Amino acid sequence: MATNFNPNFNRPANTTPSTGSRPYQRTPYRGPQRKEQEHRINEGITAPQVRVVGENIEPGIYDTPKAVAMARKMEIDLVEISPNADPPVCRMVDYNKFLYEKKKKEKEAKAASKAQEMKEIRFTPNTDDHDFNFKVKHSINFLKEGNKVRAYVQFKGRAIAYADRGQVLLLKFAQELEEYGVPDQLPKLEGKKMFITLAPKKKK
Repeated sequence: MATNFNPNFNRPANTTPSTGSRPYQRTPYRGPQRKEQEHRINEGITAPQVRVVGENIEPGIYDTPKAVAMARKMEIDLVEISPNADPPVCRMVDYNKFLYEKKKKEKEAKAASKAQEMKEIRFTPNTDDHDFNFKVKHSINFLKEGNKVRAYVQFKGRAIAYADRGQVLLLKFAQELEEYGVPDQLPKLEGKKMFITLAPKKKK
């Protein structure tokens, strides 16, 4: 006698007939993940009291809710800038403006710490005015970019007899650049080359 086989006999509840595994459940969409803020601001500040600094306010220690209310009244934010201080130090400032100025300062600091390059400028004792002025113009750009400029006069053969001409040329070169660079020393003769190095002037 034939027996009717039921493939679903003893199959656990909530499983698919084909594989016996539980059906796929889609993870609910929670929206884009918000990037964690760099600083605690306003109601996100957890300390009960804070030391408040900023423009147009009386510096001092305030209860945090009161400090937040003061910032709200001025239509700015209370930003925690020194969380490890006791009590934490907060600044009253527009947070977006605060971040912009912070990034700007970081960018300037990074540019200032950039490795300084040495740019070389070559002359001959008979360099004409056009070539001289052209090289002065390039050297100004180098110094403005924060690089050093090493200028030298190349003497060939008997031209070494005109070393004084090279010295005059390099001193003139340094004088043309005095607004942008400072020479480290007087022109110095090394072998058949006379050098002078200029460093960019520090900005006031």
